[in-house]
Amino acid sequence: MKKVVVSVSNDLITDQRVHKVCTSLSNNEFKVLLVGCKKKSNLKPLDRNYDTKRLSLIFTKGFLFYAEFNIRLFFFLLFQKKTILLANDIDILLSNFLISKLQRKKLVFDSHELFSEIPELVDRKKVKKVWLYLEKKIIPKLKNAYTVCGSIAAYYEEKYQAKFKVVRNLPIKMSVEKEALKFETNKKIILYQGAVNVGRGIELMIEAMQFINDYLFLIVGGGDILYDLKRKVEKLQLQDKVVFYGKVTPKELKKITPNAVVGISIEEDIGLNYRYALPNKIFDYLQAGIPILVSNLPEMKKIVHDYQVGEIIEVRKAKEVALLIQKMSAKNYKNQIEKAKKSLVWEEDEAVLLEMFMNDFD
Repeated sequence: MKKVVVSVSNDLITDQRVHKVCTSLSNNEFKVLLVGCKKKSNLKPLDRNYDTKRLSLIFTKGFLFYAEFNIRLFFFLLFQKKTILLANDIDILLSNFLISKLQRKKLVFDSHELFSEIPELVDRKKVKKVWLYLEKKIIPKLKNAYTVCGSIAAYYEEKYQAKFKVVRNLPIKMSVEKEALKFETNKKIILYQGAVNVGRGIELMIEAMQFINDYLFLIVGGGDILYDLKRKVEKLQLQDKVVFYGKVTPKELKKITPNAVVGISIEEDIGLNYRYALPNKIFDYLQAGIPILVSNLPEMKKIVHDYQVGEIIEVRKAKEVALLIQKMSAKNYKNQIEKAKKSLVWEEDEAVLLEMFMNDFD
């Protein structure tokens, strides 16, 4: 049995994409070990159908975190029995690449995003140069790589003449289970789920809540700007219209999502990473049967245009967003969403994924 060692730089709790990849591999007779980092703030046990390992670290963020994690990961991988290495994103690619060359092991790379173009690096030119240097040195040498959408695949091909296949962030086909929220409300719920970070458009939605009276904005997730958002809600006196639900597991999230009437993915156009984004939350919303409100960005708006399952923000102003939400409440998207649910599932792209792992080195 081929053993795949999958590595990622998070704590494994909420990474749905990596979990789906590991599950697909495990279900197709690969032995899987998923490696991440251990965070003191989140020591929840993992219940998975494959093996997991979280490495303890001294540093928790910034350059020292990435440096320490790659060093520890390198030595961990060095002494692991394995057939294939799967590296998720640029931030842990170096350690995997070195091991693959040193021990002549097959390396597969999953680019979840354009890491060197994330908003956090827009104004940090020196740090960005480091990641771009790693991209330039390693990506052209990769033989087995895939990413989340066609736009990012085209970017890598144009910049590095590297061939990337596309495995979208689609959800696994499953029946919808709805679970009551931890609080009671008679209001219609607008849902944001995912990382609470810069450029996600959460501030804009909070501001729009000033102009909507019969809705509640529910934010499920955690991240860097959580404290700032809570301060903003207090300043605008919107405590009765905005609820911070906190981080939950993917299993819990799937039961929370159907409570909403609108799901938002309104990232700002700051850097190519967001411009080409095709977040998994879009597909999770649709699988839960709820319409989507998205940014006027190529991959997101293509889903809305192709399937007619929501609306696109043309003008990024609070009042305009509020009007769009009200417009959506007057429309029925049910039939279109049912059609989209049948084709926008993980099983559609799974064969592309498995082919890379089943093929031997060329």
